[in-house]
Order: sequence, then structure tokens, then C-alpha cells
Amino acid sequence: MKNSLIALALVAALPFTASAAEGLSYNYAEADYAKTQAGGDAEGWGVKGSYAFLPNFHAFGEYTRQEVEHTNLDIEQWRVGAGFNKEIAPTTDFVARVAYEKYDEKFAQGLDFNGYSAEAGIRTAFGKHAEVYAMAGYEDFSKKHGISPEGDFYGRLGGQVKLNQNWGINGDIKMFNNGDKQWTVGPRFSW
Repeated sequence: MKNSLIALALVAALPFTASAAEGLSYNYAEADYAKTQAGGDAEGWGVKGSYAFLPNFHAFGEYTRQEVEHTNLDIEQWRVGAGFNKEIAPTTDFVARVAYEKYDEKFAQGLDFNGYSAEAGIRTAFGKHAEVYAMAGYEDFSKKHGISPEGDFYGRLGGQVKLNQNWGINGDIKMFNNGDKQWTVGPRFSW
């Protein structure tokens, strides 16, 4: 009787398990070294995370804090959002994501902006030890005091070398249409 109840509970939970292509996980936490090239260079650290909450949906968040070289100016950026992932091949997902974004230059009066981003692309696994992704997107910020960073299209490329089932090293580069670049690299824990 007890085994039947456990089996029934597992069968009932199947529709709510995360659905992703083989070798891909939308449950992870990551710590990063971050660098930006946009007029002046900045570098610092960041964290990222994602959690699959329905078969084809996940929530995610990212935060970076960087210091502009040769200044005491700190820049904080973060975004939170939701994504949709759909298997299009045995090891490949189509991914679409939208996010609320915040950009804040510390110690600079009035240079904090709210905005949004939307992106779509593919994510694919190559066996048990590697994956890559390619995304195209757009981000824009609201005007504050008559100024704001310009909205811009971007491409984002990334990959992960998987050291074992849970640990890997992830790298990501985001290239804007205006020539600005942002990249991160760091360890990722997936479950």
C-alpha cells in the first residue's frame, strides 16, 4: 500500500517537473568575474541564478557590481525576469526571456534607470560536458531627468564546460549594436 501511494504521488508530480532538452538545466546558481567595455572600462563581480518552476518556464535573476577604471565610480546592474523554454531537438531548446532591469551609477546624482529587456535564441548541449547558447535581444531604459541610456539591440553568446553533473565553468559575452561589450565568466552549480 505504501509503495502504491509513493508511485501514485510520483506519477501525479510528472506534469510539474521541469521540461528541458537532454543535458540542459534551468536550475543553477553562478558567481562571476564581470567586465564591461563602454567608453570607459569597468570590472567587478556578479551573481546569476535560475529556477524552473513549471515544465517550460523558469525565473531568473542577475546582479553585477563594477568599478569604472581610474575612478571611484561604482555601477550596479540587476535584472529579474521569466523565461520560456521549449525542446526543439533532443539536446536543443528554443528560449525566450523578458526581464525588468535596473542600472544605477553610485555617487552620480540621478543616474539610475529602470528598463526592460527581451531576448530569444537557442541553447544546446553537446554530450555531458559542454553546452552553448546564442541569443538576440533588445534592452531599453526609461528617461529620468531627460536622459537615459539609449535602447539598443544586442547579441549574446555563451557556453559552459561541465566538470561533472553539478559543476561547470560558464562564460558569456553580450555585444551591443553600438559597439559596447559586457562579459562574465565563473563557476556554475546546476541541479
